[in-house]
Parts: sequence; C-alpha cells; structure tokens
Amino acid sequence: MTTRVLVVDDDALVRAGLTLMLDGADGIVVVGQASDGSQVPALLDAHPVDVVLMDLRMPGTDGIAATRTTRGRTDPPAVVVLTTFDTADEVEAAMRAGASGYLLKDTPPARIVEAVLAAAAGEPVLSPRVARRLMDTSARSGDSRLAARERLNTLTERERDVVLAIGRGASNADIGRELYLSVATVKSHVSSVLLKLGLENRTQIALLVHDAQRG
Repeated sequence: MTTRVLVVDDDALVRAGLTLMLDGADGIVVVGQASDGSQVPALLDAHPVDVVLMDLRMPGTDGIAATRTTRGRTDPPAVVVLTTFDTADEVEAAMRAGASGYLLKDTPPARIVEAVLAAAAGEPVLSPRVARRLMDTSARSGDSRLAARERLNTLTERERDVVLAIGRGASNADIGRELYLSVATVKSHVSSVLLKLGLENRTQIALLVHDAQRG
C-alpha cells in the first residue's frame, strides 16, 4: 500500500526538499503541499491523505491549530510534526492537539521516512531528543502527578516497562530489543495499555508518563 502525505511548511525550499525526499522513498507519495495551516482542510477534502507532515510556526494558521482541526475530522490522517523548535510547551501542545509524532528538522532523512510510515501504520514516533525535552520540564501540581502515577499503577509490571520506554521515545522494535520481546508482543502490550487507560495513541501514553515523572 502507498502512504499518501501532505507536506505543510511555510518555507518553499523546505517543502520542495521534503517532497523530493519522500517521493523518492518506497511506498510514499506526496499528494499535496501547503504553506499555511489554513490551506490544510481544502487539501484534505481534495485528496485522500494518510499522514500530514506539519510545521509548527507559520505566519497564518499555525501548526498547533492546524493539527487540532485535522485531528477533529472524521477518519482523520495522522499528523507528524516536523519543526525546528523543541520547547516543552510546543511539544506538549502539539501532542495534546493530536499529533502522533514529533521530529526536529535536523532528523536524518531515513528517520523522517520511517516516522511517516510508522504513523501511517498507527505506530507514531516521538524523537528521543524531544522525549527528553518533555521529561525535563518543570513540575506540575502534586495532584496532577499523583493522578498520573495512580493510573500507571493499574498496569502490570511488564506493561509499565513498555509504557516507560514509550515515554523515552522508543519504537516497538526498540522496546522489543530492550525487553527481549517480539514486536507482536509489544504491540499487544501497547493495545492493552491503551484500553486500560482509555487513551487513543502512544503519544498520549508518553504524555501520561511525562505527567507522572514531573517534579
């Protein structure tokens, strides 16, 4: 199957470079480009899209607002943020808006391709550097931390191991190697965690870990 991608970035050279790179990868085709978040809805109406590769800071509608609008659609595409900025506030805002991946623009091309394919398959990727940034932010209220920790305590020991690895930005393959599990078993644990905690995707798992570990 071909993964259809929409590239959103206000820099024409960046859009051209990403399009050239992604169109040259097996199993990916770029079906459209946008220079501003306000253009995204019309392009999604015009083209079937599996993944939106989204910049954050754009002069009109920014990537956070565009991500929220995109993820609010019926049967929405996955959104992978690709940006120069990795402040904790922006990372968290993007993830809470529904982004299922967050990468920086200095990410190697092969890793960007991997993230796009993973997001299309329902296995989003959080850059390890971004995950560390998220974990290093200042503490929230004690009540918020306590609530997150109580939710994590409902998991089995192995499920908590998987969840903590997700919080560090590990992929399913990384987790399998670390915990000596098959990828299928890791996926089974992730599905169980999502069901138990009432979450939609692994980025929300990472946010819960982030909440529990603050302070």
